[in-house]
Amino acid sequence: MGIKGLTALISEHAPKAIREHDIKNLFGRKVAIDASMSIYQFLIAVRQKDGEMLTNDAGETTSHLMGFFYRTIRIVENGIKPAYVFDGKPPELKAGVLAKRFERREEAKAEGEEAKETGTTEDVDRFSRRTVKVTREHNEECRRLLKLMGIPVVIAPSEAEAQCAELARGGKVYAAGSEDMDTLTFNAPILYRHLTFSEAKKEPISELNLKLVLDGLEMDMSQFIDLCILLGCDYLEPIKGVGPKSALKLVREYGGLKGVVEHLRERQAEKEEAAADKEDGKKRKGGVQVPEEWPWEEAKKIFEEPDVTPADQVELEWETPDVEGLVDFLVKDKGFNEERVRKGAEKLAKCLNAKQQGRLDGFFTTTTSKKAPTKDAKGKGEKGKGTKRKVSPSPPCLFHVCES
Repeated sequence: MGIKGLTALISEHAPKAIREHDIKNLFGRKVAIDASMSIYQFLIAVRQKDGEMLTNDAGETTSHLMGFFYRTIRIVENGIKPAYVFDGKPPELKAGVLAKRFERREEAKAEGEEAKETGTTEDVDRFSRRTVKVTREHNEECRRLLKLMGIPVVIAPSEAEAQCAELARGGKVYAAGSEDMDTLTFNAPILYRHLTFSEAKKEPISELNLKLVLDGLEMDMSQFIDLCILLGCDYLEPIKGVGPKSALKLVREYGGLKGVVEHLRERQAEKEEAAADKEDGKKRKGGVQVPEEWPWEEAKKIFEEPDVTPADQVELEWETPDVEGLVDFLVKDKGFNEERVRKGAEKLAKCLNAKQQGRLDGFFTTTTSKKAPTKDAKGKGEKGKGTKRKVSPSPPCLFHVCES
C-alpha cells in the first residue's frame, strides 16, 4: 500500500528530492529490489491479449516468471546489478491490513463473476486484477529462477522494503528499488521507482533522495516517520478527517505525532462535550476522529527498528547463469520458447561477466574560462572578461552494451 499522499507532498514541498532518469543512465549501480512487490506487479501487468494472466499448456501461471526473466535481463543489459529481496514474516501489527486486503479480494471475485455476465471487458479486467494474490509457490519459483540466472536473492526476516533500505544504508547497494514509498520511511537513502516497469510504458526511473526530502519538508527523520504514519501506512489506517496537507501542518506545528494525537483528542473531546450540551446530553461525533485503539508508537518502532539482517552479514554475488538449468526449468517445466531462453541467458552471461567501468559522477565541474584579448575601434587591447562555463559530459559509456 505504501504511504498515502506522500508522493504529492514531496513533489510540492521538496521537488529537488525527485530526479528522473533514463534507465541507461543508471549504469554501474547496484540496486536491492523489492521482489515481493515485483511479483505482484508482474502478475498484474504481464498478461495475454484477453487480459488473463499468462499460463502454460498445463494451466500454470507464468506471468511472474516471464516478468522476472525478461525485465531482469533488461536491467542487467543497462549496466545495473540487481539483487532481489523477498518478504519474510509480516509484523503482527500488519494483520489487520492483510485481513482487509483479503476481504477486498473476495469482494472483487464476486463482482468479477457478475461482470463476466453483465459487464464490459474493461470491468472484467479491472476486477480480475484486484483478485491477484502472491502465493508461496510464486515466491519459490521466482527465487529458483533468479538463482539460475546468477542474480543474488535475499530473504528478509520481515518486510522486504526494510531489508532493501538496510542494504542501501550499509553500502551493499546504491539504492533500494520499490514502488512502495514506505521504503523511504524505513530510512532508505535513495529510492528508485519504476525500475521493473515494462519498456513499452516509456516511464523514466524516478529517484528520490531522502536527505533532500527531509530538507524540503523541514523535518528530521523522526518527524518524517510520524508524518508517514499520520498519512496512513501498512500498519495503521489514517485518521479520518486528516488529509496530507493537514498532516504536514500538524506535524510541523506540534513537533511530532505525540503532540498531534494529544491535540486532536483534546479537540475531539471538546467538540463532543459541546455537542452533548446542545443536544440534551446526546453525544454527536463528527470531524476528525482519532480511534480509541491507534497504536502509533508500535508502528513507529517498526519503522525505526525493523527486523532486518544487518548489511554486513549479507553477501551479494552475481554469478554466471546456469543455462541448462534455465532451459530445464523454463522450457521443459514451464513451456517457454527454448531459443528465446537461450538467447536471454546468453545476453545475461555476457553482461554479468563484462568488466565494469567506473561512473563519471563528479568528474565534471563548473570552470572559469577567459576570452582571448580583443581590440577596440582604436586598436587598443581589451582584457577578456571571465565567464562561467558549465562543462557537460558526453553521453555516459555503459560498461557493456549487449546486442538486442
